[in-house]
Amino acid sequence: MSHKRSIVRQVHLWMGLTLGGLFALLGVTGSALVFYPEIDALLHPEVRTEASAAPDWDRALATVRNAYPDKAGPWRFEVTGTGGAIPARYYNPPETAGSDFAPMLVWLSPDGAQVLRRDYWGDTAMTFLYDLHYRLLMRKTGTVVLGVAGLALMGLLVTGLIVWWPKGPLAKALRYKRRAPPLRRGRDQHKLAGLSGLILLLLLTGTGVMLELPDESDALMSTVAGPPDTLPAPTSTRWEGRQIDVSTAVGAAHTALPDARLAWIEVPGPGDGTFRLRMQQPGDPSRRFPHSFVWVDQYSGRVLAVYDRDKAGALSTLNSWVHPLHDGSFAGLASRILTVIAGLLPLVLFWTGFAQWRRKRLSRQSPRM
Repeated sequence: MSHKRSIVRQVHLWMGLTLGGLFALLGVTGSALVFYPEIDALLHPEVRTEASAAPDWDRALATVRNAYPDKAGPWRFEVTGTGGAIPARYYNPPETAGSDFAPMLVWLSPDGAQVLRRDYWGDTAMTFLYDLHYRLLMRKTGTVVLGVAGLALMGLLVTGLIVWWPKGPLAKALRYKRRAPPLRRGRDQHKLAGLSGLILLLLLTGTGVMLELPDESDALMSTVAGPPDTLPAPTSTRWEGRQIDVSTAVGAAHTALPDARLAWIEVPGPGDGTFRLRMQQPGDPSRRFPHSFVWVDQYSGRVLAVYDRDKAGALSTLNSWVHPLHDGSFAGLASRILTVIAGLLPLVLFWTGFAQWRRKRLSRQSPRM
């Protein structure tokens, strides 16, 4: 083995021993979050309900405003398209003032007439996991820590590939010897686990860094893809008056983007805020958080601005793939399952790598006869 490869091996070893546990934690929590809405629903049977009729958004808004009169807006309703409970969010509720991010989460009956559940972000098992995975429970500091750690984890994967890179036949380097001594068998398990998921792990880690450090990512990619698009920020025509019905705003949005699927409805509070309808154009890979928007005047019902992801610049188009690639939603159920499996591989790599290091250490410490 060359001197350079020996150095890379040592770098890989100590990076694995120091960062491997974090990699495993992020992988396991990430795997759970791939099916975050489904697992959350399983943990809360009170929201598992179905209906054949379309949601009544006007009734849903009236229900939350009657139930929580101190929360005038904005409210955000998720359009799941599944016929089940209607998820709604109220950002910055006064009872969680001072928290970095702790919206109130509400689930309504499919017809919007009844509140089925209320929680706050961070108080539920899945939102706790989300904060652990995304910020290590360290608020904004955690995003910076994980962004830098993600770059190091990509280095861990690359050094592992360099250490493995064969000098001889590829088939021999990929062989797994079941009857080999534990030391050789453990090495084979570690290398095959890493090689089988290398591309996916690099993809998941790289997109994770982009989500943690979006400004830095945009600054880097804009050198080749051009600047990101700036979203419009229109305001309604006046500060007071009767707000239009939610259904009117939804109709205006569908007229503006007739081929798009509605994903979120943001209802403004009093003032000059606007309805913001988040929509998925046919070419958008993100179903839950798509990248097209329509802004509607909350008093006149007039469409004030439209942002069509299919007409976006190169960098914004690239960014629209980051989240669906990271959570595996870009190709439906199959890609989500594959992402779950890939997320478990860091735990396998950490365990096999640590076991291998421990065997070697014990072997060197054992008395020779």
